[in-house]
Amino acid sequence: MVRYLLIAAVLLLAACEASEPKVPIYGYKVVQAYPHDSNAYCQGLLIDKGQLYESTGKEGQSTVRRVALETGVVESSARLPGRLFGEGLAMHGGELYQLTWHAGRVHVFDPGSLEIVRTMRYAGEGWGITSDGEQLIMSDGSSYLAFRDPETFKLTRRLQVTILGTPLDQLNELEWVDGEIWANRWKHDYIVRIDPATGEIVGSIDLRGLYDYRSIGSNDAVLNGIAYDAQAKRLFVTGKLWSKLFEIELTD
Repeated sequence: MVRYLLIAAVLLLAACEASEPKVPIYGYKVVQAYPHDSNAYCQGLLIDKGQLYESTGKEGQSTVRRVALETGVVESSARLPGRLFGEGLAMHGGELYQLTWHAGRVHVFDPGSLEIVRTMRYAGEGWGITSDGEQLIMSDGSSYLAFRDPETFKLTRRLQVTILGTPLDQLNELEWVDGEIWANRWKHDYIVRIDPATGEIVGSIDLRGLYDYRSIGSNDAVLNGIAYDAQAKRLFVTGKLWSKLFEIELTD
């Protein structure tokens, strides 16, 4: 709690400086709300060529699924083998990459058949994942992001994320948005925008009030899920067990 208040204070002070803010804080406007499977424990979200994909978690219940954006209907779904706990999801090179939480496995899926075409290994936990078009970028709940080779999943670079020099941990679901890495912070109602060269946070999006997830009655029903349609310039967010997926626009 103390650490959360410290980070919040840093963000507020940065935004209120007399000179140009070092860390701008953005609000949001809801463009449209769409249905979302309220049983989906969202771990990863993405849009590719207009098609929505989602990764869901929980042991023995984890899936990769294709979803109809307008209706929320699950068009096709594949369950992870055994009792694996699915995590983040990314599209790279025409393939879907899904992390696992503790198993140290990344499964690569064919997006058409949703069949696993290969599996690779990594050390540590898997949380969120995205692609910058050349490498995969992965979070593990710490203040560090790992850049990985898509062919081997070997580590190529580590990047520490900081807010005015202070490390920021609990980075979860990731999305590549117009040259920045955007990240949910676990159990917080904001998204941070990260410079991929320096790791410095260059903006924060305050999403408080977007959805009354506390009414769900689960401590896990938090904001988690960012999808950016780079072609249409549309931004979508949702959360674990939420019944809605929101298209939003940023405001000052």
